[in-house]
Amino acid sequence: MIRQRPPFRNPAPAKPKPARAKPVDREGQEQAALMKELQLRYPQAYKLIYHVPNGGHRIKAVAAKLKGQGVKAGVPDLVLPMARGGYFGLYIEFKAKPPFDAPVSATQDAFLQLLTNENYLAIVCRGNIDAVEAIRAYLLQPATVAA
Repeated sequence: MIRQRPPFRNPAPAKPKPARAKPVDREGQEQAALMKELQLRYPQAYKLIYHVPNGGHRIKAVAAKLKGQGVKAGVPDLVLPMARGGYFGLYIEFKAKPPFDAPVSATQDAFLQLLTNENYLAIVCRGNIDAVEAIRAYLLQPATVAA
């Protein structure tokens, strides 16, 4: 007895997958808002503060090249090289405000501790308002004078 195959049927058309929402860089948006605020309220600090672009995803070859040039994991996002209150400068690990904040990694925490040991004020700020208040409080301290 010969077994017959059922007639060929086209499969039902696949339903289109819903478009995936692009990730929102809330931390980046809030950090940009912080820079605008500093430019208006504290222009001297704005002239000196800078961002350390050591995060993000990179091709392995580029990451290896940057590592060879001195990029290190855990370095805080912002540096304000103004000596105040007995400190040599301010380092800020910037996180988005809750509920969009990320935890501080062990590498970041360890680097903040190393900076603290070297007499820098090294802190974590969650959101641009928190960061503006921390910078304001830091700038209100008397200038550190080197002997």
